[in-house]
Amino acid sequence: MSKFRNFKMVDYVIYGRGSFDQLDEILSPNRKDNSPMIFLVDHFFKGKALTERIPVQGKDKVIFADVTYEPKTTYVDKIAGELKEEFGTVSGVIGIGGGSTMDLAKAVSLMMTNPGSSADYQGWDLVRFPGVYKVGIPTLSGTGAEVSRTTVLTGPTRKLGMNSDFTPFNQIVLDPELAANVPVNQRFYTGMDCYIHCIESLQGTYLNEFSKSYGEKALELCREVFLEKNTWDNESDDKLMMASYAGGMSIAYSQVGVAHAVSYGLAFLLGTKHGVGNCIVMNHLEEYYPEGTAEFKQMVEKSKVEIPQGICKGLSDEEFDTMINVSLGMKPLWENALGKDWEKIMTRVKLRELYERL
Repeated sequence: MSKFRNFKMVDYVIYGRGSFDQLDEILSPNRKDNSPMIFLVDHFFKGKALTERIPVQGKDKVIFADVTYEPKTTYVDKIAGELKEEFGTVSGVIGIGGGSTMDLAKAVSLMMTNPGSSADYQGWDLVRFPGVYKVGIPTLSGTGAEVSRTTVLTGPTRKLGMNSDFTPFNQIVLDPELAANVPVNQRFYTGMDCYIHCIESLQGTYLNEFSKSYGEKALELCREVFLEKNTWDNESDDKLMMASYAGGMSIAYSQVGVAHAVSYGLAFLLGTKHGVGNCIVMNHLEEYYPEGTAEFKQMVEKSKVEIPQGICKGLSDEEFDTMINVSLGMKPLWENALGKDWEKIMTRVKLRELYERL
């Protein structure tokens, strides 16, 4: 097996305030015959001004994606199936929203060209064919979904991404104006997703100079936004959008760690949102990331955000086992965090004790 990964990156990146208004120009060369562009938009924007700015043409379709919960494989299959039935094929899929919406767009793009169910491709390098043209446009900053080679999905038996070189977007549009007026709590949770990415990447066994250079810059930007600045302004949105991009690049060539591995179990069983779940777990990770956890708590205090407590109280043994199984299935994350002998360190008993503290 080759030692060095041939890393697939996003093909084209546009960054800047107002860059969303270039979307028509960007999409134009990628329109094929009479095949439509499909705009998957976070349902939060239904009836809002942003929707009016989407450059819809001809048979183009806007689908308001329900991302109340993180995307399920059944939802991906439903959307892709309906599009195939209605149009046969499409020119592209454009995801406009937070991490869940962008993950949904990536997954639907892949399922337009790959047979079976999206659940068949949950894992590493299982996707067989390139998807249709896909564009990611984040309206929240922090998840790194705009640059990652995964699309996180909850399937029948696990929460696991379609991790492949066919998954990254062909184009991303980073317009910090789209992140204005995000509620404080939501902005914090997605921002902390980026911060936690960086802590896990920079202290992981997979660390290399590529991931380190991006991770250090993203961490620096997160500290400026969440520790040094006293008011939220345009500059904060600019910095956090770039932190999200850099944080995503950092983990793309390394991995995340304990917080993400444990939060996958919470999301699968309890439906806990990704950013919230990471924060709930990070609040209890002094043993693994002492400095990062202490700094995280400073950011929580400064932002005046309440991290949920006691969410695992009253769970049955069977429910704990379900979370543990999902979490331990994230093998690359545990190996990055704890090394090749991670299974001797993170036993089922130890993981159960951690879940009981959440």
